[in-house]
Amino acid sequence: MTRRRWAAAICTLSFLSVVPAAAYLKLGTNLGNRTVTLRWERFPIRYFVTNRDVDGVTAQQFQTSVTRAFATWHAVPHTQTSSQFAGFTQASPLRGDGATVLGYQNRPDLDRTLAATNFVIDTVTGEIVESDIFFNSTFLWSTSESGTTGRFDVESIALHEIGHLLGLSHSALGETELRAGGRRVLGAEAVMFPIAFSAGDISDRTLKADDIAGISDIYGTTDFEQETGSVSGRVTKNAAGVLGAHVVAFNPVTGKLVGGFSLSADGSFVIAGLEPGPQILRAEPLDDGDIESFFDASLTVDVNFHVKFYELVVVVPRGGGARNIEIKVTPK
Repeated sequence: MTRRRWAAAICTLSFLSVVPAAAYLKLGTNLGNRTVTLRWERFPIRYFVTNRDVDGVTAQQFQTSVTRAFATWHAVPHTQTSSQFAGFTQASPLRGDGATVLGYQNRPDLDRTLAATNFVIDTVTGEIVESDIFFNSTFLWSTSESGTTGRFDVESIALHEIGHLLGLSHSALGETELRAGGRRVLGAEAVMFPIAFSAGDISDRTLKADDIAGISDIYGTTDFEQETGSVSGRVTKNAAGVLGAHVVAFNPVTGKLVGGFSLSADGSFVIAGLEPGPQILRAEPLDDGDIESFFDASLTVDVNFHVKFYELVVVVPRGGGARNIEIKVTPK
């Protein structure tokens, strides 16, 4: 175990470092003087399910929903991931015993956390060697095909957490409003948005363009690179780079949104996995949620600027990139 250590990511807060991604944020860790992306190198991912029922959901029903969520990620075209259900177990999903386990834990102390994903990684390579996901049985759950009022959907939350398990961090493509007890999601264009829809909603059973771009960035084949394109450039304010700006590419033909971030002090960003053709770009501050849901708390993320659309429509070439785009934002 000398080459392994714990790392953690949960659906409302990410404790890992982030590394530059061609789509949005990927989970990473510091290894010596470098930062590497967390990813699986060996497939299929063999996972177990804790043989424990909770109110309204049997272990078998839970396993069926989890298996569907895994299958949704594996079905993304031009990616190479797979998993295999290895059986039921009495093991806890947080034990770190060398097995990847998904199951329930009663965590009333985590009253804003529906589920959490933990990792054991190889600290030399960054390879994920084990990942466990616990679902908080303090909340009410459902596996109903159409959802159940007042209960959270297992498949929707599993899809989000399995995105973490595969190495993705959070997407900022969503809108929320403050209310008593936290934020309510008004709309989201990514399963990996860090705040879940209200209990009873099953909208997050389907991946969006942003999720697909993110998983393809980590596990995509050469076909993915040849069929899509990218945009890159800088976000600047008063000629200086902006760290942590959310940059969104909107395809006016298909209506698809894919987001990226400026992840360095000079404001550089890259958004890949885009459909060839016209894209409308905008840069916006991360002021609609907790910054710690996206970035390490040690980073100084700039949110003091106005939303800005790039002046020109950008045409993305197939298998290539539109480069040297500068989005100039102004201070609030």
